[in-house]
Amino acid sequence: MAQYKHFRIDYLLHGSYKSFYISAEAMDNASAWHWASVDAGFGQIPKYRSDRVPKVTKPKAEQLGLTDVEWAES
Repeated sequence: MAQYKHFRIDYLLHGSYKSFYISAEAMDNASAWHWASVDAGFGQIPKYRSDRVPKVTKPKAEQLGLTDVEWAES
């Protein structure tokens, strides 16, 4: 069974600061941008962990008003 870790993701949405925590096996910049877009309401949430959904890329997220995504293991 995979070991899940907790991550904090911070971002700006149209200039407003937002923050949330997520549990995942691993995190990288591309995943952080995708999960920030999900939290902002732009991305899709998979129904099951094994489902594949289209990931929101950094350029697309920036077009929608999402900026300054930062993440850290907590």
